Amino acid sequence: MNFTDGALTALATSVAVTADSLIVELADGRTISVPLVWFPRLLKAEPTARNQWELIGDGHGIRWPDLDEDIGVADLLRSKPSSETRC
Repeated sequence: MNFTDGALTALATSVAVTADSLIVELADGRTISVPLVWFPRLLKAEPTARNQWELIGDGHGIRWPDLDEDIGVADLLRSKPSSETRC
């Protein structure tokens, strides 16, 4: 399996958002942790709003409905921040 295949088939099973990180557990046992500054909407949100996530596409993505934020697991694996980020 090459990286692209792994990114396309990786499925999230759980999500945690800390004060500075987005942490995603994958079905295959991997854990992805990325800086929260990559996602300004999450960074600026209150902790209660950050915890209101849902898995979409059978785990291919994560959605925060109240924040209008969707993040794909494949994008996380490719280290791709939000287009709103000024990195």
